[in-house]
Amino acid sequence: MSTSSGQWPVKSYQPRHTSWPYSPSDFTRQDSTPDTGFYSAPRFVTHIDDAAIATLREYYDSVLPRKGRVLDFCSSWISHYPASVETAAASGDLKVTGLGMNKAELDANKVLNNGKLLVDLNDNPNIARALQDAKLVGQSDAEKLDASTNVVSTDYLTQPVEVLKSLREVTRTGGSVHLTISNRCFPTKAISRWLHVDEEERLLMVGDFLHFAGWKGIEIVELSNGKVEESQQQQSGASQTGLQSLMSWMGMNRRDPLWVVRAVK
Repeated sequence: MSTSSGQWPVKSYQPRHTSWPYSPSDFTRQDSTPDTGFYSAPRFVTHIDDAAIATLREYYDSVLPRKGRVLDFCSSWISHYPASVETAAASGDLKVTGLGMNKAELDANKVLNNGKLLVDLNDNPNIARALQDAKLVGQSDAEKLDASTNVVSTDYLTQPVEVLKSLREVTRTGGSVHLTISNRCFPTKAISRWLHVDEEERLLMVGDFLHFAGWKGIEIVELSNGKVEESQQQQSGASQTGLQSLMSWMGMNRRDPLWVVRAVK
């Protein structure tokens, strides 16, 4: 079933397996050394292009709360939140926690006003315990997360169901999770199956992770199919003549594709 969410098409995920369909080998990686070493040096770069970031900010503007608690896990120096969310965080109405792998990157992220946790989720996938130990969530719905975000990092999780199940434990009833997916990755750290299937199967696989973790209402939102539409080129003042025609012929009239696989508790 396909619907729409504002300007983006939405497809409802339908559970396709009655039992866990994956093998341990699907979650092996080319580089099996501890992630703490790989992420020890800060990377003050963005991992999706500017057009994708702008679209993601528009999406977040339409779905994230302005009050309550938000978790950005696998976070970095920037969370790609829109100005409205940043303003809510600056006022204290919205409490934003970051969970990531590099202290310098988290320290540089100004929207994280409610704690910055260094956690290797492949070594300790229990998000709930990390947040509870830091006293950043409580037992009642009013003290739990309203939403969680993750940008182009689901493919690095070697225990995704354990991570998402523990995240669900500390999310309030009706709270949501938003997993942003693109085709960018560090191939040596991505799980094996991710590198051997196409984009549609990756999205369904993330849907499987959420399903087996107990989340409901799973949907796939297409924010960008990776093509620069003619209307976008015209709006930006581009012309399909001269240099633009050459770029199109060379396959350069593309942008990063972007999807969100989302669910609710």
